[in-house]
Amino acid sequence: MADDNDIELISDAEEAAETSGNPDDERGTELVVPHQNLPDKLLLIPIFERPFFPAQVQPLVVDEEPWKSTFKRIAKMDEPLVGLVYAGDQEDTGSISTDDFSAIGCVVRLHNVVSNNNKIQFIAQGLQRFQITDWVDQKPPFSAEVTYPMETVTKTKEIKAYAMALIQAIKELIPLNPLYNEELKNFLNHFNLNDPSPLADFAAAITTAPGAELQNILATVPLQERMQSVLLLLQRELDVARLQSEIRSEVEQKMSKHQREFFLREELKVIQRELGIAKDDKTSDIDTFRERMATRNPAEHVAKRFDEELNKMSVLETGSPEYGVTRNYVDWLSSVPWGVHSDDNLDLETARDVLDRDHSALDDIKERILEFLAMGAFRGDIAGSILLFVGPPGVGKTSIGKSIAECLGRKFYRFSVGGMRDEAEIKGHRRTYIGAMPGKLVQALKEVDVSNPVIMLDEIDKMGSSYQGDPASAMLEVLDPEQNSEFLDHYLDLRVDLSKVLFVCTANQLDTIPRPLLDRMDIIRLAGYLTEEKVTIAREHLWPRLLTRNKVKKSQVRISDPALRALVDGYAREAGVRNLEKYLHRILRKAIVALLDGEKRISVTPKNLTDWVGEPTFRLERQLGGVGVVTGLAWTAMGGATLPIEATAVHARDRGLKLTGQLGKVMNESAQIAHSYVTTNAEYYGVEDDWFMKHFVHLHVPEGATPKDGPSAGVTMTSALLSLALNQPIRESIAMTGEITLTGEVLPVGGIREKIIAARRLGLDEVLLPEANRSDAEELPEHITDGVDIYYAENYDDVFAVLFE
Repeated sequence: MADDNDIELISDAEEAAETSGNPDDERGTELVVPHQNLPDKLLLIPIFERPFFPAQVQPLVVDEEPWKSTFKRIAKMDEPLVGLVYAGDQEDTGSISTDDFSAIGCVVRLHNVVSNNNKIQFIAQGLQRFQITDWVDQKPPFSAEVTYPMETVTKTKEIKAYAMALIQAIKELIPLNPLYNEELKNFLNHFNLNDPSPLADFAAAITTAPGAELQNILATVPLQERMQSVLLLLQRELDVARLQSEIRSEVEQKMSKHQREFFLREELKVIQRELGIAKDDKTSDIDTFRERMATRNPAEHVAKRFDEELNKMSVLETGSPEYGVTRNYVDWLSSVPWGVHSDDNLDLETARDVLDRDHSALDDIKERILEFLAMGAFRGDIAGSILLFVGPPGVGKTSIGKSIAECLGRKFYRFSVGGMRDEAEIKGHRRTYIGAMPGKLVQALKEVDVSNPVIMLDEIDKMGSSYQGDPASAMLEVLDPEQNSEFLDHYLDLRVDLSKVLFVCTANQLDTIPRPLLDRMDIIRLAGYLTEEKVTIAREHLWPRLLTRNKVKKSQVRISDPALRALVDGYAREAGVRNLEKYLHRILRKAIVALLDGEKRISVTPKNLTDWVGEPTFRLERQLGGVGVVTGLAWTAMGGATLPIEATAVHARDRGLKLTGQLGKVMNESAQIAHSYVTTNAEYYGVEDDWFMKHFVHLHVPEGATPKDGPSAGVTMTSALLSLALNQPIRESIAMTGEITLTGEVLPVGGIREKIIAARRLGLDEVLLPEANRSDAEELPEHITDGVDIYYAENYDDVFAVLFE
């Protein structure tokens, strides 16, 4: 801020400007300013950010190179004068030429020239404008012949008015920007009321205008025109300074308010602490942790550790790093629900109602779950059980886990272990690491706040391993009922009882689950849904849920059962219902657009289904038939599938076997075994003894872009080769599966449920299975085997009898 002396000096100058001269003299007084015997030839130094004005006295710094020689020549002069010329705002100041110099500059007198650290410092006192007329030296040290424009000052009312306006503007600007105080003092020391030209130059010099605009001011010799331009610059500077002052004032006001609130708060804390009303943060935390732990029922070793850590926390300073580590540990330790359990609801009727409400079909799965719950109800405890639901995506594994939790009245927590590679995710990090945390299981217990929740471990077949450890091995302790009562979390470094937790795991396949881990779980398989089951699920669950979620009334959008059946058959044939839900969502989105466009009611039927979801993804499958063509059954992670196999004789010049269809190693071996078996036993089955010795056979499995592998196609390949050799077709209504040996034995295979569902989906009503799979087929629900004739075979003779009657 400007001090009172500065303001008084400005006021005196303003008063003098008002009273000087005769206000009634309209002619004015003319004054010619001499150039004070200044030289006609000057050494020149360029300046770059802004020009120098005659009214300025200011320290400057220039590079020692290339201007050292210039200063040496100045030192030899009687009068240390040099010309400062604005050369634009350049980054590379070392490659300057005469073309960069402005035509008008300012001659200055040098004071206190000092060289230090490759820089030359000096104080420049501005004296007079000059104009370059001719160059003497066009390389450093630059020198030129100059002239000094004569300033004719006419003291008129306009000049007086402009001078008063400039003084008033400076007077307003100084309080807003205190940076100009020193320059103002220096100027006022040699201010001449009879010469307003330096006033205009000084006013321009204290602004922050760009260098080019200031050079225009310097180059303007006529006083009134110059004062007019400077007044505009000052006015703009005032606007910016006022805005800056408002911003600063607003920030200071907010800061002072926050500081005041902070100090008041601190004073309030001290007063409350002195009166015993409040406690400091550490005492408050300790009391909170004690109160929380009082609601638990911890074991003796847990309570001992809690007291030790709490005592340690009480003696630590709140600012120390150890305090933060200890506080987090005690917070976690008191958050675990030690000995807190929820009451189980073991009413089987309630459980049956919940399962029927949430899931259509899956009757066999519901019975398995009810049996499991009944055993717990009879025993009075469901602890120590680990269930594993295995099945294709979208068949309801996760939702069944939620239903189990609801049946029991337990809290439910789910987390996915798919892709997990660090065992610390399960067992926690050790406290020595920055950012250490307990494992997921302790986090789950904290979240649900009971020790007996239902915890779902999703995608347990997709756990990985890395240099950080093997999570699957860490799971062995978690999922072992004999060990998990003393599960050790590395962060807590205490034994946590997980024996009361009901673990429900999900997987798409069993092959990738380590055998020791698999042995600890009760496996429940979920196969795919039949078409009618999918229609029921869509009608009773998926469609109503979508309508509710999107706030659409049932009367506004209707979809018929035939349309749902067409949607399942033509667009969503996968084992689960996830893709079916996507198509229903697609229909609803388009229906909402139609409703917003003015439609009152929308009905989706088989006739207009393609308008809503496009052309069918799956066409009506044409069952392949004829000589050498047999339908097999296969299992995939997506459910069951039919697998037609074709055999043809390429030529009769020599024997051979060609395999196509992207067959895997096991399937290749099955084909070789089938070919060897029929070649060896050709005469026994009524084939010419040397038929396979003379014919080159090509065996193909269609859809060659899809990789295929597995042992269950041996019987099918053998039947295709015999059909070709006998020139006798096999009826198209039968499908088969089974592995064959070189002696003709038919060995059992897996995935019987999925394979029969695949056969029914294609409309086949006969299925041939290995005798060893009879029990698997007989355990299937009646609605799956209804309408399907099942034949069993111990060896290939039984197969031959069924196929070639």
